[in-house]
Amino acid sequence: MLPKHQLIGYHAAMYNSDRFVDSFLTSFSRASRNETGRENTLPKMQDIEKMEELLSLLFFPGRQGTGGIENLRSIIEYNMEMFTRLLHDSIKQALSYEHREHSASWAMNLATEHVDALCEELPRIRLLLKKDAEAGYMGDPAARNVHEVILCYPAMKAITVHRVAHFLFRRGVPLVPRMMNEVIHQRTGIDIHPGAEIGESFFIDHGTGVVIGETTIIGNNVKLYQGVTLGALSIPKHGCGTLLEGAKRHPTIEDNVTIYANATILGDVTIGSGSTIASNAWIKNDIPANSLVITATPEIKVKPKALPKR
Repeated sequence: MLPKHQLIGYHAAMYNSDRFVDSFLTSFSRASRNETGRENTLPKMQDIEKMEELLSLLFFPGRQGTGGIENLRSIIEYNMEMFTRLLHDSIKQALSYEHREHSASWAMNLATEHVDALCEELPRIRLLLKKDAEAGYMGDPAARNVHEVILCYPAMKAITVHRVAHFLFRRGVPLVPRMMNEVIHQRTGIDIHPGAEIGESFFIDHGTGVVIGETTIIGNNVKLYQGVTLGALSIPKHGCGTLLEGAKRHPTIEDNVTIYANATILGDVTIGSGSTIASNAWIKNDIPANSLVITATPEIKVKPKALPKR
């Protein structure tokens, strides 16, 4: 076996060789294009992760200890500047990558429009988040106060990011909304597509394993428990084999509905207002308003264990 110093030199010669790099580059379709001067950098996931942290501080600055109103203003100014800078850069990169037919200045200007529109929307989003936190407090006997819900509940992190990502998604911002929701999916176990429409006073108890699909519509005062899936059935395809885009393929959950743990609701069905869906239910049809949906109690058999032989 070669000595360690010779092995290092051997590996460096082998894997830094131009012939391996040239061969590897052929696997990148864009490497053969002439894109000199164009920005081909995708948004960075670490920037999206930082944005999630800044959003929490922006909407709920009490985490930092605000003191007087002047100090509160300086904290909000700082967090908003940091957040909007990262968001602008991420949107610009996504636009440049997805729309290479346009100029860099086009991406810059459109990114500015998207960020400005979101900043105008932030007060309304914060009021929605306050209602979500209050719904969490009212809906969970274990919560001692609203601040506990804001600080400790994974649902608040997921909903905070989703409400911003949904706004950007509706404006047609590429990549960034999906990246935002994937960051929070990894951190909380709650998977909400940014296209999902969610009304006021929304709460997810525990949260782990919840899946909410792109065309889901959720009304006001809806409560979900862990493991709930609002998903789609197999999707029809065009003759060319591509999936239909824009088709409503996920459930509509009307106002004042509670869905308990591990219930699965699939397809473009409607759960009527005021209904309660019990745990482990499997639903593929419309449910009338004010219904209680339960599954049959499975038969449980209890018998003594066989004693080990001596």
